[in-house]
Amino acid sequence: MFKFWKKKTGEESRDPGLATGNPENHEEHADAFAPEGIPASHDAPATAADMQPEPAAAAASPDRPDPNPAVPTKRSWRERLAGSIFHRNIGSLFARKPRLDEALLDELETALLGADVGVTATTTLVDDLRKRMNKREFADADALLAALRADLVALLQPVAQPLRIDAAQKPFVILMVGVNGVGKTTTIGKLARRFQTQGHGVALAAGDTFRAAAVEQLKTWGERNGVPVVAQGSGADSASVIFDALQSARSKQLDVLIADTAGRLHTQSGLMDELAKIRRVLAKLDAEAPHEVLLVIDGTTGQNAVNQTRQFRAAIGVTGLVVTKLDGSAKGGVVFALAREFGLPIRYVGLGETADDLREFEPAAFVDALLPENIGLSAES
Repeated sequence: MFKFWKKKTGEESRDPGLATGNPENHEEHADAFAPEGIPASHDAPATAADMQPEPAAAAASPDRPDPNPAVPTKRSWRERLAGSIFHRNIGSLFARKPRLDEALLDELETALLGADVGVTATTTLVDDLRKRMNKREFADADALLAALRADLVALLQPVAQPLRIDAAQKPFVILMVGVNGVGKTTTIGKLARRFQTQGHGVALAAGDTFRAAAVEQLKTWGERNGVPVVAQGSGADSASVIFDALQSARSKQLDVLIADTAGRLHTQSGLMDELAKIRRVLAKLDAEAPHEVLLVIDGTTGQNAVNQTRQFRAAIGVTGLVVTKLDGSAKGGVVFALAREFGLPIRYVGLGETADDLREFEPAAFVDALLPENIGLSAES
């Protein structure tokens, strides 16, 4: 009898539930040391309820991570841009099946201006549609919508130029510029991840010495991506930091160097002059560096983005744009204004917070998300 009881206790000690640290399991161990003659709690006959499998505590408990977490799916362009003002304004216009007349064009013009498409781009688009309408090229409003979609894609097609790393330039130096709060440092981290997955060796330069937290933020991204970060103390000369980073990247035979700079207002001439100084200092090591100057633009800033682009282009010679924060409630139309005004390559757009949400710019997908072919039906539903 005693041997049977001892064997049963040994079998229960191998219960997987003991590994979970559940206090109830420790009580079962305590029963094994109970004086003889006192029935232990686990000697009670098993009931039907006892035979039921225990719920997965790890999945239900907020203190324990799910051992098999669901992998988030990559959301489509339509899902990311469905909340834009551009989508809502144009959608509500065509949802009511308007008549094909001048009143429709007037409302369309107002909607485009309200979505930050800009005066120049809006005037060009509407005037072209008006001429074609007067020539009776459109049978109804849906035909006009299709023509508008095609015109928008045609406007963006020339600026859809993905960034390609030139293997002949080693390291390929990318200088990141932009005002405070546009997501510049976050974009650097996402770019580092992207280039790594493409097989490039990457280094980062913490050139934003104007803001103490920026250096630590970039170091965090470096640790997360496993890439070296060249940094100095707060207040150090930004050009000197980036110069040292270029020397380091060269010595390590790395492929890409991404340099952060202080987030500055386009109206601050002193800080804008510092960008020109960085270019001059880099030229001492590489006459062609930086090989790419990416201006990060906040998609929610509207027409102010046009002024920022104009000033940064004059100060440092911007060669490409990254438009961030287009998901959510951004108007979305500023991309058309930038394309019409400057013709600068739009390298990437930010559609969310994850690394996969920094995407190469695709005009057809972008326009289809903002202005779907069935936008009238989707707006009604």
